[in-house]
Amino acid sequence: MKRRDFLKNLILLGTGSVLLPQLWTVKAAEAAWKTDGNALGGRDPLLGIPIQETDFEFSSLQNRETTDAIVIHHVGNTNRDVSAAEIDRWHKNNGWAGIGYHFVIRKDGTIERGRPMDMLGAHCYGENWHTIGVNIVGEFDNHEPEPEQMQSAAKLLAALCHYYGIEPNRQHIVGHRDFNATACPGQNLYDKLPRLVTLTRKYY
Repeated sequence: MKRRDFLKNLILLGTGSVLLPQLWTVKAAEAAWKTDGNALGGRDPLLGIPIQETDFEFSSLQNRETTDAIVIHHVGNTNRDVSAAEIDRWHKNNGWAGIGYHFVIRKDGTIERGRPMDMLGAHCYGENWHTIGVNIVGEFDNHEPEPEQMQSAAKLLAALCHYYGIEPNRQHIVGHRDFNATACPGQNLYDKLPRLVTLTRKYY
């Protein structure tokens, strides 16, 4: 269901009235979505945290039937504040359906949506069938993730663990290198995964 339809149905169900759209239009509801202090507070209705929508188009996607782990990545080839839109272009240039990660966390802690979270990702060879991919943007062999990124990552991971019924521990929150022969997510971020899991458990 699109956000517009979700908001419209929420309003109608909450009042039991078919006349309410005349009093509070869908346009007004969408404005309220972006304003803190309203019923939704600008938060994703499934995860309950702020997610920046991107509305990417994908050539083809498949449903993921199992979700029991979250894989942490970094961009790796640059420490720039890379956006989900830029990664989407890179991945489409590779011939992929679109961005392979489900979420991208920017330098200021903003969480951007990538691939729809219940769809099969393209981020961890041989393990996409059961995992969510989260990219914390940056190059973390020689640089450190920003504190804002770590805070947002913990909130996102806690929300995903709640949603999918995943225990928030190092068995289920892993670095890309835990599954594949790669340096990702960079040594400095990889070394912080136990701390990230501890912070995730506090939010959880």
